[in-house]
Amino acid sequence: MAAPAVPIANELQGRQLSISGDATQRGLAGDEKAAVLLLALGPDFGRPILEELDDMEIRQLSRAMVRLGPITQDMLDNLLVEFVTTISTNGTMSGNSETTQRLLLSFLPPDRVDAIMEEIRGPAGRNMWEKLSNVQEDVLANYLKNEYPQTIAVVLSKVATDHASKVLAFLPEHLAMEVVHRMLTLEPVQKEILEKIETTLRTEFMSTLSHTKRRDSHEQMAEIFNSFDRQTEARFITTLEERNRDAADRIKALMFTFEDLARLEAGAIQTLIQKMDKRDLSIALKGASETVKDVFFANMSARAGKVMKDDMQSMGPVRLKDVDEAQGRMVATAKDLAAKGEIVITKGKADEEMIA
Repeated sequence: MAAPAVPIANELQGRQLSISGDATQRGLAGDEKAAVLLLALGPDFGRPILEELDDMEIRQLSRAMVRLGPITQDMLDNLLVEFVTTISTNGTMSGNSETTQRLLLSFLPPDRVDAIMEEIRGPAGRNMWEKLSNVQEDVLANYLKNEYPQTIAVVLSKVATDHASKVLAFLPEHLAMEVVHRMLTLEPVQKEILEKIETTLRTEFMSTLSHTKRRDSHEQMAEIFNSFDRQTEARFITTLEERNRDAADRIKALMFTFEDLARLEAGAIQTLIQKMDKRDLSIALKGASETVKDVFFANMSARAGKVMKDDMQSMGPVRLKDVDEAQGRMVATAKDLAAKGEIVITKGKADEEMIA
């Protein structure tokens, strides 16, 4: 999965294409460090970042790439760890009204940016329901889809109607229709129940939302780490743990890996099996742990499981690179299904229900 291009590009621009510090075996100028970082990301991940730079910065980076010469593996490892540590701990990304407005103007029309900034600079909401109306629709929908339809109906009946309609559009269709039915037949909600919902939203959702925003740099790096093959990921994580254990732990907690697929609900695993190319599935499971294999075979019919095991046996030895790529495609497919609302991906324990 590609990392968000604009924040990284802004970071490179804001630091004049320089990542400070002595992190390599031989000296590199600031633009050379930026060039190494973009070369390491490769065309797929580097291109969106380069598109955010102006012509002068691209020329400077291109000249730096030409004069780089050999870059050892240790130099690359240390440089990426330096970059992760810098944006994670030193506060080098400044978030304020001016930087936010400049970023919005890069992809939104001025009148829409003015409206957004006016809303942000003013009160965020006098009560919980006004605050929820300012939460991004897909974020709110992702939280609510794990709640009872009755709870979702109560919440959406209290927020702004235009916001409620957008949140409904992000919910899985069967759940959205159930919520619509509940809203049509909704009786006045008891004050105690309403206060309980407000308290839960304030303590569990809004506080978590705020915490997630503060960890944006770690989420960004988790996405980059997710795109690595197994050996590269392990190497960077190990090196980062030596430099900054807390940053490494937070990134690992945010990563969604192949092993996490075994913790999906049975229905989600079955949907994933149906959507996967059978050869990819066979190769991915051939290199999986016995625990992961058992989970997937338990979600197949006896006949399908036997055919899959026979296929895995007959293909003989498989290159680790092919296993990594097949497992990566399974993770990408799971994320695509989650984005479409066909399955739910969770890390850790699910939130407690608000209404029993």
